[in-house]
Amino acid sequence: MNYANQFFFGIYPYIALAIFFLGSLIRFDREQYTWKSESSQMLHRGSLRLGNILFHIGIIGLFFGHAVGLLTPVVVWDTLGVSHSAKQIIAMAAGGLMGALCLIGLLILLARRFSNDRLLRVTTFKDKVVMLWILVTLLLGLSSIFVSASHTDGHMMVQLMTWAQHVITLRGDAASFIADAPTVFKIHLFMGMSLFVIFPFTRLVHVWSGFASVGYLGRAYQLVRPR
Repeated sequence: MNYANQFFFGIYPYIALAIFFLGSLIRFDREQYTWKSESSQMLHRGSLRLGNILFHIGIIGLFFGHAVGLLTPVVVWDTLGVSHSAKQIIAMAAGGLMGALCLIGLLILLARRFSNDRLLRVTTFKDKVVMLWILVTLLLGLSSIFVSASHTDGHMMVQLMTWAQHVITLRGDAASFIADAPTVFKIHLFMGMSLFVIFPFTRLVHVWSGFASVGYLGRAYQLVRPR
């Protein structure tokens, strides 16, 4: 188990990140015409707007919530006077809210896609893998809230933060900090990291374009001159 723990939480994160960055770069360089969200709005509108809005609000909130919560050094929270217990409760509440929005939106989108014959015909195997993978990852994350509720001292949360920060700072002892973490946390982490692995091979690459669109804020206005 020690070897498995070291591999999945000490080595696998770097494999996932390498595939994520290199795979995205290679796909952008070689297959730019496949770099799109492949919207199905023209085929069937249905409940697309509601599901799309809820899903994206939820998943964006979860992404930045995890990034801030895991990567902000503990000393910063201590300096701000936020106790470990208070931070855990805030994380549980915010994660629960964003997770619920994301789950509702995803279920709406899944029902729309799998109940319409036209949409089902254009849904690829990779699309199904991505949607179901996100669904399972999301359910595991929401399930971990109930586990966290049984110990609100913030200790496990600090261990997870330390693990993530040691991975980012390339320290080899990262896996040791979550060796005793509950199984639901470990499976959730594995599923989340694996999303980065499948990312470059699916329509998820359009997320990069979402971040890149911020550059438009600094561009000059487009002038349209009449003849």
